[in-house]
Amino acid sequence: MGKKIRTLLTDNAVTILFIVLCAVCFAYSGQSFSFLLFEMTSRMTRNAFIVLSLIIPIIAGMGINFAITIGAMAAQISILWVLEWQIPGTPGFLVAMLMTLPIAALFGYFVGKILNRMKGQEMIGSLILGFFANGLYQLLFLFIFGNLIPLHANGLVIKGSTGVANTLDIKPQKMMYALDNLWKIKFELALYIVMALLAVFVVTRFLMKRITAKRMILWIGAAIIGCMLIQLQFVKDWFSMVQIPMITFLMVGLLCLFNLAIMRTRLGQQFRAVGLSGPVSNAAGINVDRTRLIAITISTVLAAFGQLIFVQNMGSLQTYGAHEQVGLYAGAAILVGGASIVRATNGQALLGCLLFHMLFIVAPPAGNNLFGDAAIGEYFRVFVSYGVIALALVLHGMRNRKVMRKTLEGQLDLNEGGPGSAESTGDAMG
Repeated sequence: MGKKIRTLLTDNAVTILFIVLCAVCFAYSGQSFSFLLFEMTSRMTRNAFIVLSLIIPIIAGMGINFAITIGAMAAQISILWVLEWQIPGTPGFLVAMLMTLPIAALFGYFVGKILNRMKGQEMIGSLILGFFANGLYQLLFLFIFGNLIPLHANGLVIKGSTGVANTLDIKPQKMMYALDNLWKIKFELALYIVMALLAVFVVTRFLMKRITAKRMILWIGAAIIGCMLIQLQFVKDWFSMVQIPMITFLMVGLLCLFNLAIMRTRLGQQFRAVGLSGPVSNAAGINVDRTRLIAITISTVLAAFGQLIFVQNMGSLQTYGAHEQVGLYAGAAILVGGASIVRATNGQALLGCLLFHMLFIVAPPAGNNLFGDAAIGEYFRVFVSYGVIALALVLHGMRNRKVMRKTLEGQLDLNEGGPGSAESTGDAMG
């Protein structure tokens, strides 16, 4: 039991550390719990989809796809053209999604082709590709758009100069909350709907003999307890400010189901096989390069859709900066949830997004109350963002070194006549 506890603490050290940091910062922030829940709902709405887009490349053995910044660029190109064509509201958002799909797929294809030529260095390669693409993006938005390709809509071009403006406001075209406001309800009603859907799903799986009766009863019991807790007055007070954008969270839920479903397909099994061992997969007849290419393309397209969700929730687009930190923050978030650069799940992605962005909320006021300067909380947040990624890489390197050491020790035992070697086996037979 002690060994299991130590293993649990070691494997989830980053997650536990973040839980402690969030608890301490919240205690000194002076914020109410209801305000924290309100802010967390907003941040989960606009960030969860992007974090979930990282899972497939990790399973395919390509590490964290920092090139999702290129997918974000594809989304921003689409948004610019929707603003130029002045397509308002939800129709404009849908047009942006349709435009983003081929652009992001094309970008993802080229990224995958390049990463296939740098096997083993995909993370640093995708990071550098993001910087390189950012240079091309700035050339496109500063010189080509508004100069070689004229833009006529108000507010798109820098006044007195050429190129796209630093900030694009989507509020005049009613694109802000174009997705979120389609169906927005109070937390209590949203909880009832989700619990009812959960009960139907669990019963269906039981009837299909996919789960046991005991597990069905546990899930239904949990749903009933959740519905009972929301009846308590202090719980109602906590969630009094929270409204749930159901369509946005439905898209997040569908992405979670997509990640689960694709892993049950032949392609998903190829993702897992390639992630475990490229040479073995190649010997088994799997086209490794093609599988990796598909993984990166899917991730890039999903990240582009996630950036569209992010922008419509924010209400404005920082033309030259909105995409720059997408890969860093999403990568740090999924690692905070307990994922590694070789293994990730939906639960880890959502938990990491929750904890990482909770620190965004509570760190600045905690820094202000403790040290008299809110900027200290901001500096700490940036430090943690890079530190979590560095720690994940160090832990991964240590695990690989430990595995290699055990493998070498086993080979030495075989060569030197240790337990299990040919000599010792022959002695035992004699």
